[in-house]
Amino acid sequence: MNEQTKQFVKAMETVGRIAKETLDHVEKFIRVGITTDELDAICHDFILSKNAVPAPLGYEGFPKSICTSVNNMICHGVPDDTVLEEGDIINVDVTPIFNGHHGDSSRTFIVGKTDVIIEDLVDCAKQAMWEGINILAPGVKTGDVGHVTEKFIRSRGFSACRDIGGHGIGRIFHEDPFVPAFGRKGKGFAFKPWSCITVEPAVNQNKTRSVEIEIPNSSITEIMTEDHCFSAQFEHTVLITDIGFEVLTL
Repeated sequence: MNEQTKQFVKAMETVGRIAKETLDHVEKFIRVGITTDELDAICHDFILSKNAVPAPLGYEGFPKSICTSVNNMICHGVPDDTVLEEGDIINVDVTPIFNGHHGDSSRTFIVGKTDVIIEDLVDCAKQAMWEGINILAPGVKTGDVGHVTEKFIRSRGFSACRDIGGHGIGRIFHEDPFVPAFGRKGKGFAFKPWSCITVEPAVNQNKTRSVEIEIPNSSITEIMTEDHCFSAQFEHTVLITDIGFEVLTL
């Protein structure tokens, strides 16, 4: 590993830790009665306290510092005056920038108590992410990750969202390769050592299409399930090493 690569890895480890700490912090505030706008402000202030800045704010016109996707919102939910209620689920997606590097992570939280099937959906999304992460190494392909992820999701009786997925990350927020939650073994882009990606399968309660909702003055769209079924997602930023992987937002 040359000096430039060492500096990249160190920077990504640092910003990954900030992302993880942001989600740890906001989890304390997720409860019945809080608004998604309040969660946005909490994360915004925490990220600034770490001498970092929130990447989503102003990114392609996105108006807030985090994404808050509630219930049937798959991703890119814009924080607003929505009040969390008993039985809701909410995905909080954070991406701080520190010293020019991005750390991207999300978790789905259950608000109060919910149905057993929704608890299972959230657990499936978390485990599906790990199914994809655990096979990572140089030479593994995006199709390999998608294959094991979708196989696991189907075995649990749920559906993998095909419209969104993981991506390359580093000094740039979103870059190649696209890391899907579906695929064929041996197909796609082969991961290279000392590069970073996100693994973030979105799992829908039913097999349904995605619907895009325009965000004013932004090229980003909110994405929700067409039939209004619930959707859950977890995300880590992962470094591909020379022999395997390191989860940077764990």
